[in-house]
Amino acid sequence: MRIRAFMALRPEAELAPAVASVPYDVVNTDEARRLAAGNPHCFLHISRAEIDLPAGTDPHSDAVYGQAAAAFARFQKAGVLVRDTRPALFVYRQQMGNHAQSGVVACCHIEDYEQNLIRQHEKTLLAKENDRARHIRELNAQAGPVFLVYRDNAAIDRIVADLEKTRPAFDFVAPDGVRHSAWQIQNCHEMETAFAGVTRSYIADGHHRFAAAVKVGRERRDANPSHSGNEEYNWVLGVFFPASQLSILPYNRVVRDLNNMRPDEFVARVQRVFSIREVTTGIPDGPDTVNMYMARKWYDLKWKPEERTDGPGILDVSILQDRLLAPVLGIDDPRTSKRIEFIGGTNAVRALVERVDSGGGAVAFSLRPVAIGDVMAYSDAGLVMPPKSTWFEPKLRSGLFIHTL
Repeated sequence: MRIRAFMALRPEAELAPAVASVPYDVVNTDEARRLAAGNPHCFLHISRAEIDLPAGTDPHSDAVYGQAAAAFARFQKAGVLVRDTRPALFVYRQQMGNHAQSGVVACCHIEDYEQNLIRQHEKTLLAKENDRARHIRELNAQAGPVFLVYRDNAAIDRIVADLEKTRPAFDFVAPDGVRHSAWQIQNCHEMETAFAGVTRSYIADGHHRFAAAVKVGRERRDANPSHSGNEEYNWVLGVFFPASQLSILPYNRVVRDLNNMRPDEFVARVQRVFSIREVTTGIPDGPDTVNMYMARKWYDLKWKPEERTDGPGILDVSILQDRLLAPVLGIDDPRTSKRIEFIGGTNAVRALVERVDSGGGAVAFSLRPVAIGDVMAYSDAGLVMPPKSTWFEPKLRSGLFIHTL
């Protein structure tokens, strides 16, 4: 693994709370507009620039990308975002309740992605790749970091622990209660050397952001007859976390209809596949179990444990997709189907109940969270996990560290 320091664009400490925003892809346009209301410094003016254009504007129109570039330039001219005077690395710590995770903010090389030193566990959609690639081109910058994970490394842990005893560059609590702190690493060479002991890393969140950065990097590589591999377009902004610190929450499903079946017909079909009983909770009580909510009732769906092999085990989400969502409800491709919705986060079970009870869905499924070991095992085996299998929390805030090309 190679990492490199970079000359970040970032807000001064007093503006960091106002600038920091949720990632572009966890909110829709209306939600982004509400979050940015009354805050001209919110980074959503750049990452979701349609919020400053007339209602109904296509988020992928030329006007939106132009608006994003204009806002980015305005933030720099007004001193909302200020460029560091020398390349640097950072430690970025997030604390949500009793859970804390500390990652290293650095750039990694697209060749390490191409050579499978940076591994994936999800497929990407071309339309989403193209959207973020155009955003990078218009800004000439990577506006949101990729969330990466590596197997714990004692040398990195020691550097991070020592640094966190000093005064942070910024330290604030976001409106959702998550505390965000960062320290600038003075000895970048020491950290870069420590990362040479990391044999591989894994994309936890941000597959489309990484794929888009690689797409732009390849374009510029092909167009540059003097390409050396050291140009900024070869490097992708990320935050690297040790695996032991990460928390994965469930990523649940809501299906909008019963595929032209009556509720009793649907339950009968489910009973052919799973052992089913009525329960009072939406939390699965163990492995080989999914909970289902329909008509104001929770059900426990169980199956016989799968035979384990030397490779990664079969995920609950895969069983649900292969045995129920596809053959019974007709959700053949959950990445593109308009009939399925994914709900993750800290209040996911309550959100399932609200969605079904309000008529926004006919049936919902609550799953256990995937283990981080499963994510790495699937990536190492060259396998792809079902879409929307993992929900990492807390999310990285955008706008705190920006890598320009």
